[in-house]
Amino acid sequence: MVLSNSPNDNNSGKADHDISKRASEEASETTPLLAASPVATTADPNVASAVAGEGESHAPLAPKPEDKPLPKLQIFLLCYARLIEPIAFFSIFPYINQMVQRNGQLDEADVGFYGGLIESLFSLTQMVVMIFWGRAADRWGRKPVLVSSLIGVSISVSLFGLAQSIWQMIILRCLAGVFAGTVVTIRTMVAEHSTPRTQARSFSWFAFSGNVGIFVGPVIGGALADPAHQYPWAFSGVPFFEQYPYALSSIVVGCIGATAVVTSAVFIEETLKKDTKLTPNGSSSSDTEAEAGALPRPEPASPLELLKVPGVGIVLYNYGHAMVLGFAYTAIVPVFWYTSPKLGGFGFTPLQISLFMGLTGVSQALWLLLLFPPLQHRFGTNGVLRACGIAYPFFMGIQAFLNLLLYQNTHATTIVFWVVAPILIALGSGISMAFTGVQLALNDISPSPATLGTLNALALTVTSGLRAFCPVLFTSLFAVSVKKQLLWGYLVWLVLTIFAAGFTISTRFLPAASEKDYDRGVAETRQEDESDD
Repeated sequence: MVLSNSPNDNNSGKADHDISKRASEEASETTPLLAASPVATTADPNVASAVAGEGESHAPLAPKPEDKPLPKLQIFLLCYARLIEPIAFFSIFPYINQMVQRNGQLDEADVGFYGGLIESLFSLTQMVVMIFWGRAADRWGRKPVLVSSLIGVSISVSLFGLAQSIWQMIILRCLAGVFAGTVVTIRTMVAEHSTPRTQARSFSWFAFSGNVGIFVGPVIGGALADPAHQYPWAFSGVPFFEQYPYALSSIVVGCIGATAVVTSAVFIEETLKKDTKLTPNGSSSSDTEAEAGALPRPEPASPLELLKVPGVGIVLYNYGHAMVLGFAYTAIVPVFWYTSPKLGGFGFTPLQISLFMGLTGVSQALWLLLLFPPLQHRFGTNGVLRACGIAYPFFMGIQAFLNLLLYQNTHATTIVFWVVAPILIALGSGISMAFTGVQLALNDISPSPATLGTLNALALTVTSGLRAFCPVLFTSLFAVSVKKQLLWGYLVWLVLTIFAAGFTISTRFLPAASEKDYDRGVAETRQEDESDD
């Protein structure tokens, strides 16, 4: 299968145009129109032309996809299903080390290694199976993959609290990672429900729901772990919870997943519109539909074929670059805020850390829900990403400046810190728009709706691998820079500032598919081609 989607590729564009023209000449007035995702197809005028058909040479352009309203109920249900993966991933964090030590009878010095290993295995397993789930969603449909994945995650997470050995914990954690189809499928379905006008709003809610899951997961895990000791008035003397102290937390998470199974199976609509049912060799099994003019759905593109499509590689690179910056900052910030000012941190108490984390979360939510949609509509996805790329190095570098204020240990500098720091954290949280922006850029560069699932799976494969390794890498770098006082403890921030500057540069090379005026340019090009014919 050969994919060609560059608007600048004149040869491939001419070929696709000729194919589209011949198809329209052979079709009758009763030929059914092919439904397609406007988010994906508008990224490529050739694909858009092939889907919509050229029709008569003087026919007006088809109605703009922006006119399609956003199905709010479907987006809400998908966002609810989106909660399950981060809840399942983060719910074990409050008690994993205690559980490892109890089940493995380990020395305290060995707990960190096994705890980190089990935490990372979820993401590592996701990385291995993500492509499979994406291709399955492209072939068999989004909804079957979503529901089956939610069932698998709910069962495996529920069983995790019953593990009595480290090997059982490892196996069950890997099993939860196997059912990673929820993330890639939900991203794809949100994209297919959206249009160029509404995708910023829908993916803002998608990102917000992920942040809610990141918050809710540890709360459930910490509040419900070892209930016999935390709440003796209710659970003391109950043999089950004394033998399995972490079962309640995992069972509650599994029950939340079960509710998402029900809502997804009953209310969520399939977004992959199949024109014909394929046989294993890719041919149509419906002669009636073939006679009616429906085109058979091709085999889903392989990851290697997608990487060869112009623009896909640089978008995936920016996607991964943004994720590294996000994972690194998220991993470093808690220990950075806890470290004393003399060593290069803020010296916060647990309460102050919680308050600043809450401020960060609220600020990100406001940026994503209130400011990102109008900014994306005004400046385009690429414009927002480039603005975030400019702000990122300053946000990373400002952390060292804030430490210098506390390092002086004077009344005046302390007051300045407590005035300036919350403002800078709130304003700097705007860089979180980059994570939603790279997802929209990924949607825009997709060659066709049929490849959207595989392309999202490819991006999430990269993300899962980075999430497994980045926290350990950057927290270790922070520990070394503080312990050795490399650059007065600021080495990690210098590295991150330089790396963020690389993101500033890489966003300059984003393809035109996500530019503000790209859709209008495509329409004008199609109109000119029709006039020339």
